[in-house]
Amino acid sequence: MQINIPSIEITEFLKESEVLPIIDVRSPAEFEHGHIPNAINLPLFNNEERAIIGTIYKKQGQEKAILMGLEIVGPKMKDFVIKAKKIAKNNQILIHCWRGGMRSGSMAWLFYTSGIKPQILTGGYKAYRKYIKTEFSKPANILILSGSTGSGKTDILKEIQNKGEQIIDLEGIAHHKGSAFGSIGEKKQNSTEQFENNLFAIWNSLNLEKTIWIEDESKAIGHNFIPTEIFEQMRLAPVIKINISKELRIKRLVNEYTFADKDLLIFYLNKIQKRLGPNETKLAIEAVQKNNMEAAVNLSLNFYDKAYNYGLQKRTVTSITEIELLEDEPKKNAKILINFTKH
Repeated sequence: MQINIPSIEITEFLKESEVLPIIDVRSPAEFEHGHIPNAINLPLFNNEERAIIGTIYKKQGQEKAILMGLEIVGPKMKDFVIKAKKIAKNNQILIHCWRGGMRSGSMAWLFYTSGIKPQILTGGYKAYRKYIKTEFSKPANILILSGSTGSGKTDILKEIQNKGEQIIDLEGIAHHKGSAFGSIGEKKQNSTEQFENNLFAIWNSLNLEKTIWIEDESKAIGHNFIPTEIFEQMRLAPVIKINISKELRIKRLVNEYTFADKDLLIFYLNKIQKRLGPNETKLAIEAVQKNNMEAAVNLSLNFYDKAYNYGLQKRTVTSITEIELLEDEPKKNAKILINFTKH
């Protein structure tokens, strides 16, 4: 009996994934490096097994590699089916590997013969990665929210979203606040590839014709990099620059960062010593040791304000609007900014 398992293109696959679960049959290492958000890893081969089969393929050829693969997979087949039945919704499942080849085909055949209805992603995860790059290239109506370090841009952005506007929180997706101290209090960062995948999940949910608020960022956010396709649009987008007093910014940064261990703060101060200056770094470290966090933050801001102003001057966009904000009140400030854009 001939078995015809449906193979569907990426657009249909993503639409189906809104309802049906995705099984990624690649190795755990491949999955960890980058995967479709919400996909479940059910690897045909673990990392060591994949390495063994790859070596056999290179040295002894495809036939020997296939036979070794069958030997490895055989004892696992029952567990694969049991797990897949638990994962499936309405007895249906989506499945992919790297290129949509033997691994996903083999697993789909197993599921089909066990009574599950699988659909395979044409071109596999590689097709997904190519697709998201294309989607990132689509023109979007981006509006940049800019302001010196400590202005509360991220909190304002969240309040803008609470008021019904579209936003992309790049720092939230990256698990990093975007400065030398930005990893403090955050989860471990994913690979840049996974950062892009998680970013696409947001990008794909937005109406690109309507305003999308994005915080001003450099290309790198910690160890993650904004996709070139989006970053180039950000650099050309109109900018709203908020101005909040240094006193209020110092107060915010003291609250945000100084819960951290003093040794950790000193470690990061030493990392920016070359740009902060040896004397300023020494004074900032002494301030931390004496628990004078306001003084330490004040000294650090001398560096960050210079870096911010330099970055703003390098923009090619001519549309930079400055708005003075008298309080560090994200809800009020979000309302002020939204009202400004509506007039």
